Amino acid sequence: MTGSYLVREAGATYNRLVWARPDGSYETYDKRHLFRMAGEHRHVAAGARKLIVELHGWRICPLVCYDLRFPVWSRNRIGTAEEYDILLYVANWPAPRRRAWKTLLEARAIENLCYCAGVNRVGSDARDNEYAGDSAVHDWLGNLLTEPVTGEAMITAVLERAPLEAYRARFPAHLDADVFRIES
Repeated sequence: MTGSYLVREAGATYNRLVWARPDGSYETYDKRHLFRMAGEHRHVAAGARKLIVELHGWRICPLVCYDLRFPVWSRNRIGTAEEYDILLYVANWPAPRRRAWKTLLEARAIENLCYCAGVNRVGSDARDNEYAGDSAVHDWLGNLLTEPVTGEAMITAVLERAPLEAYRARFPAHLDADVFRIES
């Protein structure tokens, strides 16, 4: 189970994703990119490290909301400790920017040669911002494996390792990726 919430720790507030396992253990990721347009950067501290978790043999990189707009941070480094099979975004992405949400989820899947899942809230918040959901799963070609859902729902997608690995072998674009280092 995963999701994010605001947490205060050591005098700072973080938008923290918690990855909880059935055995009660958990790991955390603090959102790296803070949404300036809502003033998040004035009240919340940015995280400094990515999280890669393993579940049933799948390597998953969970990120939070606005991180979707930053492809360098999301980069899949195939063949390293930062390699993943699934990129997962949990979000509060508002309905007026839903085209960006849909487009960027598809782009992250294609450029990272991975499955990409986006789980977005629905309804409205205390400021009357509307959220359309549009939760979806894409394969490494950007194909939708689920129909985007605009209301409350549970969606299911079947993920297959063999076709993903076969595609990476036939189209190893990751071998031509730029080498870089992210500095705070």
